[in-house]
Amino acid sequence: MTDHSLAHRAQHPTRTETVHLPPSTPPTNHGRTVAAWTTTWVVVAGALVAALGVAFALVWLFWVGMAIAVGGLVLGKVLQLLGHGQGGAATLARARRRGAH
Repeated sequence: MTDHSLAHRAQHPTRTETVHLPPSTPPTNHGRTVAAWTTTWVVVAGALVAALGVAFALVWLFWVGMAIAVGGLVLGKVLQLLGHGQGGAATLARARRRGAH
């Protein structure tokens, strides 16, 4: 039987871990981009409209809210593809204008 206790593993390391550093410094905006904020607020607005549809028992209003939420997801992806997302050209240019690294 093999000893798999914590003390045994601490005294007898069996392998080493390889550390892989990123090729460059990651963006410093922590995901606060135009695409992210637009997606978030449009989806929240759609969810609010859908919730009102459920609260007032209006099926059509629920589906309008769901369409708004899905539209927000599509809009966010389009903004990301246009460079307004994390690491995008527009986001990097905006960070340079604001003096970020």
